[in-house]
Amino acid sequence: MTAPIAPETIAPPRAPERGKPPARGRALELQGFRGLAALSTVVFHVWQQYYTYDATGSHPPVDNPYVGALLSLEVIDLFFVMSAYLLTLSYARAAIDGEEGSVRPARVFLFRRAIRILPLYFLAVLVVWSTRNPTLPGDWRDLVEHLTFTHVFDRERIFHTLGPSWSLSLEVAFYLVLVALGPLAVRACRRLRTRRARAALCASGCAVLFAVPLAWISCAHYVLDVPHTDWPVYFGPQARFGGFAAGMALAVLLTALGDGRGRLRARWASALSAAALAGLLTLSYLSAPENLAHTFYHPVAAVLWSVLLYATLHVRRRERQQVRRHALLRTRWVTAVGLISYSLYIWHEPVMLQLDRSGLLPSSQAGFPVAVLVVVLVALAVGAASYWLVEYPAGLLGKAKDGRGRARDFYPGATTAR
Repeated sequence: MTAPIAPETIAPPRAPERGKPPARGRALELQGFRGLAALSTVVFHVWQQYYTYDATGSHPPVDNPYVGALLSLEVIDLFFVMSAYLLTLSYARAAIDGEEGSVRPARVFLFRRAIRILPLYFLAVLVVWSTRNPTLPGDWRDLVEHLTFTHVFDRERIFHTLGPSWSLSLEVAFYLVLVALGPLAVRACRRLRTRRARAALCASGCAVLFAVPLAWISCAHYVLDVPHTDWPVYFGPQARFGGFAAGMALAVLLTALGDGRGRLRARWASALSAAALAGLLTLSYLSAPENLAHTFYHPVAAVLWSVLLYATLHVRRRERQQVRRHALLRTRWVTAVGLISYSLYIWHEPVMLQLDRSGLLPSSQAGFPVAVLVVVLVALAVGAASYWLVEYPAGLLGKAKDGRGRARDFYPGATTAR
């Protein structure tokens, strides 16, 4: 899960530079994607909560395979792809077009990432852990692992405390990989004379990063016969990094294409988007434990989400308004949910479990629609409060340093005046 785009990061429209789509339109559409994906995640976890199990197997709350494919569609790979796309853009521009001034030093990049995710995450972990461990020492190992983002490697505790937070362990791993490999890619590209060669080198690197998880999954499943319930094997960065690699490749592709080449007409953008969504729903429909679709679900989904984003971001400007999906993504309520999507993602599971323990959710599967409505409304309220009370104030810490990591002087004349 990546942090939502804060209002101050949405720049006013301006003449686009080479390889740079208009910032405001792109930001709003991606924020809209985040909003819809966050809501989908809430519904998905309520869906999981209302599964029942007996001697004959598991039973979903709605006994319709097509509805089930829609409601159980996992969107975590979309978050990974969007995060990697946005954060890789500056490195891609520096490597391919020589815009090295757009790349922040590693310490600045990590500082800004830290203030976006750590204050809320640490607060949520401490609050939820303390309510579930009222007497000390409690499950101290679970607390330490969550605070160090290592719970993703613990088969027993990976989904403890904050279930969805396993994805943040991967996000942090991606940050470290990006600040390590990004500058190396920029240096390597300096030696290449042609823009095409530089783009090819960057694309090759992304392909390798995508292929490594594929090889890992194939070996674990088909050679070592590791079951899908061995969570760290299939949820760790070694298995899930393909989503980030796909987002990095999208950043390289759009930078290489530049401002004019490869832009889609409205009808082709709509057709490509429909094909990507159909592929995602088909993948969800076909997925069953241990089958081919289930085993390679996330790498394939990452590619399809990347195709969908390409069909959203690289449309001819004069025809953007003709794509109805763009209007939905820019709808005020969708972008508002996108703004608080990180808080919504962090708090929705504890909210759902607390509502259930308090008897405020229906107990039978027939009450699933009501449960969805209740959880969504309460989680949105908690998410909004969390954003304005925790996320937004913490984000203001980013203004304490400039783009090169130096402390800002907010009163430049004060020293002279003395």
